[in-house]
Amino acid sequence: MNIRRRLAYALLLLIVMTAVAVDGYRTIGGKSVGLLQAVYMAVITLAGVGYGEIVDTSHNPLLRIFNMFVVVFGVMITLYVFSVVTAFLVESDISNIFWRRKMQKKIKELRDHFVICGLGDTGRYAVEELQKTRTPYVVIESHEEHVKKFQEHYGQTFSEILYVIGDATDEAVLDEAGLDRARGLIAAVASDKDNLVITVMVRQKNPKIRIVARCGDVRFSDRVIKAGANSTVSPNHIGGLRLASEAVRPHVVGFLDLMLRETNRTLRIEEVEVPHGSAWLGCSLEDIRSRYHLLPLAVKTSADEKSFKFLVNPPEKLTLGEGAVVIVMGDVEEIRRARHEADKSHGHAAAATV
Repeated sequence: MNIRRRLAYALLLLIVMTAVAVDGYRTIGGKSVGLLQAVYMAVITLAGVGYGEIVDTSHNPLLRIFNMFVVVFGVMITLYVFSVVTAFLVESDISNIFWRRKMQKKIKELRDHFVICGLGDTGRYAVEELQKTRTPYVVIESHEEHVKKFQEHYGQTFSEILYVIGDATDEAVLDEAGLDRARGLIAAVASDKDNLVITVMVRQKNPKIRIVARCGDVRFSDRVIKAGANSTVSPNHIGGLRLASEAVRPHVVGFLDLMLRETNRTLRIEEVEVPHGSAWLGCSLEDIRSRYHLLPLAVKTSADEKSFKFLVNPPEKLTLGEGAVVIVMGDVEEIRRARHEADKSHGHAAAATV
């Protein structure tokens, strides 16, 4: 039986026993026994504190027999309650309750975060990457023991991850994870059909959110895209590409692995967008490279998905216009600083176009 259910059951038994004792003392003891006297007698008897009898049983054999019944069964129930309460405290359920409230408050305060649906073989690696890059996220997982095992496996780093226990296809669970304020969602549950349902629901609730869905079957990908996903990922497809890359270009793969696994610093290839009124408007790639120690690899020249193009290995004198996206490689802290400053207002609307 669940520890919380056991605790509730034990407390119910104690309340019932107390009520029976109070009623018995008043009924058998006669009119001379008031409610307060009966309650006090029941409490000291069940607690076994050894105080004198406030309700005299010496001249009432029936009352004395009833009192013996209360002593025997009441003390047994009291001991059972104490053992369950002790187990409750040892298993830290009280601290978990406070942590859950604190966690729910943190989730409500999140903005522009990612929602990860599923903490299985795929989702846990997505969570690991978001944690390393210090990207805010909330996990939706149907079984709390999966979250506990994940935390035990990865240790202290993931001891306070934000999560919601429930079915990711449930609209209320998505709302609890802050879907309306989220920047993106990763549908990584094991079932392709569930990922399809999640995609449809999320797209209906938040038309602007970016959705990336796992598809075990590549043939299922088109359906998920039509349902509203921005992109799909097939673990089998990615695994095959990785096998071919290991065989054909091992040094390139080795470099990328080193970049992902290095512990002294976190190097990543990231994107930085130049929004309307950005402080980066009119800046050259040379300025960005020297100011943030980032290596520009490519520039997406427009926010329009139909008319954009990528400039690979762009010239350092290239200036940035509104809607441009710079693909850079560097330390995540520098990338965060660059992205924060790129979002700042320039102070004037004039800007050169890429």
